[in-house]
Amino acid sequence: MNFWEMVTGSDMTKEMKTFEARAKELPADYQAAWEQIKTNLWSHSDFTGRNLMPILDGVLGLLEETAADGQSVQEALGEDIKDFCSALAGEEGARSFRERWRQQLNNNITKKLSK
Repeated sequence: MNFWEMVTGSDMTKEMKTFEARAKELPADYQAAWEQIKTNLWSHSDFTGRNLMPILDGVLGLLEETAADGQSVQEALGEDIKDFCSALAGEEGARSFRERWRQQLNNNITKKLSK
């Protein structure tokens, strides 16, 4: 990845197009789960969203493997996709904007009160 791709985000666009092409190969119920996963995971992204690319790649790989094995989406991800995404993002250390801003605000208040 060169500097220009990193600044413009074209590297992420290419990667997302690759992910979408792979997702189109999945059965319909897996495709619906993929859309829900993307929606739920983006709230845990950093400013650029690059921290989610390995997570999305791993989840898509999991969906591809379970679809090939003939398992249902519920067997692979559980009943609640939102909880699955929260647990996944928590394991990877991806915090939401709200959590980062809350921590920053708490740090600023602590600094002001300690003076």
